[in-house]
Amino acid sequence: MRETKSILTAGCFLAFFAFGFIDNMKGPVLPELLRTESLTLSQGGTLLLGAYLGFIVATLLTGFLSDRMGNRIVLLIAGLLLCLGLLGVSANLSYLFLVSMMFCIGMGLGAIEVGANALIVELHRDKAGRFLNLLASFHGIGSFLVPLYVAWLIDIGIPWQRIYLTVVLLAGAVAAAFAMTPKELAPAMAKSGWNLRETLRVGFQGEMGWYYLLISTYVAVELGLAAWLMEYLQQVRGMSVVQSSFYLSGFFLMIMLGRFFGSFVVDALGYLRVVCGALLGGVLCLVVGILGSENYVLAFSISGGFFSIVFPTLTAVVTGLHKENVGAVLGILFTFGGIGGAIGPWVIGLVSQSFGLQIGISMTVLFGLMSLATLLIVAVRDRRPTR
Repeated sequence: MRETKSILTAGCFLAFFAFGFIDNMKGPVLPELLRTESLTLSQGGTLLLGAYLGFIVATLLTGFLSDRMGNRIVLLIAGLLLCLGLLGVSANLSYLFLVSMMFCIGMGLGAIEVGANALIVELHRDKAGRFLNLLASFHGIGSFLVPLYVAWLIDIGIPWQRIYLTVVLLAGAVAAAFAMTPKELAPAMAKSGWNLRETLRVGFQGEMGWYYLLISTYVAVELGLAAWLMEYLQQVRGMSVVQSSFYLSGFFLMIMLGRFFGSFVVDALGYLRVVCGALLGGVLCLVVGILGSENYVLAFSISGGFFSIVFPTLTAVVTGLHKENVGAVLGILFTFGGIGGAIGPWVIGLVSQSFGLQIGISMTVLFGLMSLATLLIVAVRDRRPTR
């Protein structure tokens, strides 16, 4: 049994590394894509919207598939969708085709989000907070490496289409890992079966709506910053591709380190208390980075250390509220996270088109304040212990 858990846990870590790497290619590639394809900021925002619409659809569908067929199938499908989407994006046949392939990539990422998180919860329910933060730290490793990787390829003259093509092997490794895993090593989570009506009842009862609003506004902050930070630093702060990539990599490095070290303390300090402190610190860093001089731009990177533990810790909170149909409930949770991921970068693109990137990137502060307000409502309504 211990060997089984180790194999599946390692597979989840690989999937989340690929998740972080592929998901956060968009931000570093976006300035080069906009320039070479002569696209506007709002068109760039629509490309990002397509990816997160795919993420939303996948999280909603694969949450139910997780409970019926098992997380191994979900993660296998995820790897195949990523391969298809990456190949399609690299072909770049037209703008609409590009949006559709970003949608496909988003579906693959959404399937990983649900499948890997649900499988980790199944394997390590007694230490869910710790292992979900460890899982998310692999997302951070991939996210940290990808801006440096993309900046290096752009610097040596590799077209953005071929940059996407080079990542197909990573997506293929995810598909192969779960294709070769024996089916009996990855049973479905819901041993008692799946009931749509009951799942929806449980998924939307009581304070769950506030948790959904909380995670969607938070994800709007993180993914909005990840998608537009390099463009902001290049256009507003006058940095080069290489310089701006270091700040974005620093943001993801802090997320990675924060999730790793946070995995050892979140269970002891209390989930909601930790999330409140993280959101407050992260928002303050964004304010300093936006309003401060060039010497304070590093605050964008530091904000990642605060934001790092918010998503996995909220996931642990929600899984602690449900004992059955966990995959479907996580699917609903991540669907709302995907909605935030779609709205955040899209809104920043639209606002930037009309009022400039300085105002556009400031929308992350607004979303962060909305998250804090929602968390206060959750804390008041949830009278259970915060551990």
